[in-house]
Amino acid sequence: MQADPRSPSAHRFKLFWQPGCSSCVRTKEFLQKRGVDFESVNVAANPERLAELRALGARSVPIVSSGDTYTLCQSIQDVASFVGVPMEAREPLAGPVLFDRLQKVLGAAIRFTLQFPVASLRETFRDRNRTLGDTAFHIFRVAEMGLETGQGHPLRPEGFAQKAPADWGGEQIAAYGRDVSARLDRWWACADPAVAHRVETYYGRRTMHEVLERTTWHAAQHARQLVLMLEAHGIAADRPLTPADLAGLPMPDDPWG
Repeated sequence: MQADPRSPSAHRFKLFWQPGCSSCVRTKEFLQKRGVDFESVNVAANPERLAELRALGARSVPIVSSGDTYTLCQSIQDVASFVGVPMEAREPLAGPVLFDRLQKVLGAAIRFTLQFPVASLRETFRDRNRTLGDTAFHIFRVAEMGLETGQGHPLRPEGFAQKAPADWGGEQIAAYGRDVSARLDRWWACADPAVAHRVETYYGRRTMHEVLERTTWHAAQHARQLVLMLEAHGIAADRPLTPADLAGLPMPDDPWG
């Protein structure tokens, strides 16, 4: 008897994800574009499915699983290898270009953060349990974690869950963003622009170039989300990122997912 395609058992792979997660939407689009059959598990809408993650040994999303094995999805190459599909050859942006793009993203995020009405920063957006203020803070924390990795500290996932102090408003979050940007400038002034050395991350040893690329597109994806949030309040974003600012970054098509 042929399996019912609506049944989870009919799918070889499962993608555990949540809305608004940058790597989640990128992984989902990657699998869909390559015709990979998978069960989509939105853990925000189905929190009872989190037990499956814990049984696998995973603690965060996104992951792609098959039976009792899984891969983290921070590297799309890891996803491609896990599901058995080829990766198209692409020429990544050079280190200096990535750094310039990251600073443009941070500048845009600072501008957007200052546009929000104070009260709105405590609101959540759509179907993600993260406030607007915490989304802005997250952009700068993502960049700071990339900086810390470049300075020799292992990249750990716990930092991505950090939130802005409860009493911070837009000015304080923007000031934090300016400080991160300034520290990035000081680090880059002494860094090898090839950023080819390997660093420790929670998804394995990677080149710093790969971490810088991921930091840049990750921050840019959330900056796109700030634009959606501003639009939801009837506010036009101040000098939003242009297609040229994002060209060459391995961004998902959908800013939210």
